[in-house]
Amino acid sequence: MFLSTRVRVIVTHVLIGAFISVILLHPITKAVYWFEFNENLQLSGYKSIGAFLIDRFSDSFRSEMITMSLVFAMIGGCIGFVFALYHLSLVRSHQRVHQLEKELAEDLPSLIKSNENERLEFKSSIRWDFKQQRTNKVLESVITKSIAGFMNHKGGNLLIGINDDGQVVGLENDYQTLRHKNRDGFELCLMDLIKTGLGGDVCSLVHCVFHQVKGKDVCRMFIEASVTPVYYNTGNVSKYYLRTGNGTRELDARESFAHISKERTS
Repeated sequence: MFLSTRVRVIVTHVLIGAFISVILLHPITKAVYWFEFNENLQLSGYKSIGAFLIDRFSDSFRSEMITMSLVFAMIGGCIGFVFALYHLSLVRSHQRVHQLEKELAEDLPSLIKSNENERLEFKSSIRWDFKQQRTNKVLESVITKSIAGFMNHKGGNLLIGINDDGQVVGLENDYQTLRHKNRDGFELCLMDLIKTGLGGDVCSLVHCVFHQVKGKDVCRMFIEASVTPVYYNTGNVSKYYLRTGNGTRELDARESFAHISKERTS
């Protein structure tokens, strides 16, 4: 089985750190140690400083120094591990910024005119049922599941205030069901749904931008892909949802395990 990209980066940094530590730090430490116990600092027996350094370098690799070399390899490996985590963090931040810039560059009217796909979904509201003309909090779970599906796939855009036909219906009906009947109250409600259903740690993966289209508010949610599995929690049960094609579906235990394993090795 092939190692994932993250594992390869960590292993590479650890090996480089261990190599540099053994090749450079160990001989340098030997030289410093020698000077510490030779107060007169006389390089007796050596024709030049170069010869002294070469001798210290060679001495570091004698069989008697294997244990010390292993210690330095471990120290270097730990340093390499820290640098690997830092490197992965920078790469992740760069990818995140690039993705958000790419998403923002897309024109909203053009998105609305396009069809739903694996990175785009329309929702009329978060809790207002247009068919029954009343508040229906069952719809909240549909929104949360859709967000989980995007996070477990490649991320994407969720447009709220747009019906399945691509018509702008706005957020006014949702506003009237909220304590704070405005954009701030709407975003707060969304974040509460995510925190309750998916966990507070994934809230940072969601970014809300409000637009006015044809005089009506539309919420555009940028949803980033999660590096760890995201589960929808209902009661004492955790369910795994995935964006597939232009819809979101629940995966059973076998499918969930297969998908998570595949993501870890990709």
